[in-house]
Amino acid sequence: MESKLISAKLVNAAPPYGHIIINEKWRGSNLVQCLKGCVKAIFEEQLGDVDFCLSNKTCVLYVSESDMVAGNIHRRKIVRFRNANSGLQGIVIVEKTHLSEQYFSGLQKFVVLELGLTLLPVSSPAEAAQLIGQLVLGENKENPFCRKSVSRLLEPLVLNLVQQIPGVGKVKAMLLLQQFPSIHRLSGASVNDLEPIVGQSTAQQITAFFHNQFT
Repeated sequence: MESKLISAKLVNAAPPYGHIIINEKWRGSNLVQCLKGCVKAIFEEQLGDVDFCLSNKTCVLYVSESDMVAGNIHRRKIVRFRNANSGLQGIVIVEKTHLSEQYFSGLQKFVVLELGLTLLPVSSPAEAAQLIGQLVLGENKENPFCRKSVSRLLEPLVLNLVQQIPGVGKVKAMLLLQQFPSIHRLSGASVNDLEPIVGQSTAQQITAFFHNQFT
């Protein structure tokens, strides 16, 4: 019940232009300090697992380097984040550093392929603040000149992920995404659905890839 109330609250939240709603736990952090001068913060205690609410459509969960190294607690948090905010565009920002890089690929596949969320890597809180600032301005319809679609921003990432499937190169990946525009739809496609696009052998490899990854 509490998660549903938080989700409803976020759906109804519409920060003024140039503002962002931030989980109270981030007050005084280096990341928030880096946001100063870019966007204005509105702190809120009751955001649950949401760290940043960019608009009434988009919310962010931040996974730090220490979260990645400490174990798998952050994965359970990401699942809760996805489940509680199904009506919003969920973005997971992840610190990819020399310490966390070995865990990044597995987390990327989990977040994007299994959960269907957007993942954006950053190297530091300062870079995360810059990215969040750009997304805040891009989300706001009052500023059409600097608006940037999150889905457009992520096309290279999604294309790269699809190319990791055995037997799928860039051309086949592009053909697949034209027919199945989301990872969720692609992962749910049958061999018969895929065969006319990439042939029987590759179709079988694609379904095996998704099945073996998450079972």
